[in-house]
Amino acid sequence: MLPDGTVSPDPKQDLAYRLRDLHDGLAQVLADYDPDEAAVEETFVNKNASSTLKLGEARGVVVLAPALAGLRVAEYSANRVKKSVVGAGHATKEQVQMMVGRLLPGCKFASADSADALAVAICHAHFSETERRWVGPVVAG
Repeated sequence: MLPDGTVSPDPKQDLAYRLRDLHDGLAQVLADYDPDEAAVEETFVNKNASSTLKLGEARGVVVLAPALAGLRVAEYSANRVKKSVVGAGHATKEQVQMMVGRLLPGCKFASADSADALAVAICHAHFSETERRWVGPVVAG
């Protein structure tokens, strides 16, 4: 795990071990930071079926880890995340990174992935309270 909480399993390992390492890394992040909720970006379908399947398996681990910790897991489309951070649903990764840096000026992120994760967190912060007021509190589990 990188200092910013990014989990990067060894790509040379078999898929099962990468998924295990992803789970263990996320479980450690959850233990270290003790969040109240989690949010993830919805997956889009790639043209390559094999890549889409592997991404789906990894996403399953990403959704499962916080659920096992008893956390509510919100999901947001990539367009909604970009629109809430940049103001445009088709913003580039560079635009997202720039706006994350502006919105969280003291924040350091080691990669585009960690900037994306922060963008999802910003999106969740924007929408979660509104959703709670409309729907009422959601209890995990």
